[in-house]
Amino acid sequence: MTQAEIIENTKKFVKHTLQNAEGGHDWFHIQRVLNNAKHIAKNENVDTYIVTLGALLHDIADSKFHKGDESIGPDKARIFLKEQGVSVEVIEHVVRIIENISFKGGNEAQQFRSPELDVIQDADRLDALGAIGIARTFNYGGHKGRALYNPEIKPDLNMSKATYKSSSAPTINHFYEKLLLLKDRMNTQTGRQIAGERHIFMEEFLEQFFKECDGQL
Repeated sequence: MTQAEIIENTKKFVKHTLQNAEGGHDWFHIQRVLNNAKHIAKNENVDTYIVTLGALLHDIADSKFHKGDESIGPDKARIFLKEQGVSVEVIEHVVRIIENISFKGGNEAQQFRSPELDVIQDADRLDALGAIGIARTFNYGGHKGRALYNPEIKPDLNMSKATYKSSSAPTINHFYEKLLLLKDRMNTQTGRQIAGERHIFMEEFLEQFFKECDGQL
């Protein structure tokens, strides 16, 4: 089977698997991350085959929707790629990308690095910023039944990984606990440039949000 055929099969697999996924983690999220990754990869020395497979499979079973189990996604990706006849080296690289791509809170050290992971991680983080990032954040908050905003519940900037994963804080807190931190955690020059622009957009949104909350008409 050719690489092109494997990529097409992977797209079909991901679309089918995520057909009922929450709106911020569905096929369209995957598609945006893939497009972001392709754009970033143009300026990086990477294996585009691994970047493509990693971007397509990075959220095949997000632990947030599987009771915090971080093993389901990597396992599901490994089984699928084996069925496609992908080499062991490529499979293991893609699996390590899936295991290490997510923002986990608590400043936990990343256990694996590669240029391909750097590209996909930036691509994924860009989808958590700007207008799309704002939309996804409130969509997920609504999906989880979280409060929009509560001034009595302050953002926790020193959460452990466990606390981050179990947090049920108001949606607006997530901007301070994660989204506004991403700009300074980008890996590539292209990623940093785009993240900077989207970061400013989010700051402007928050400024307007709090003006309206405070009755500044």
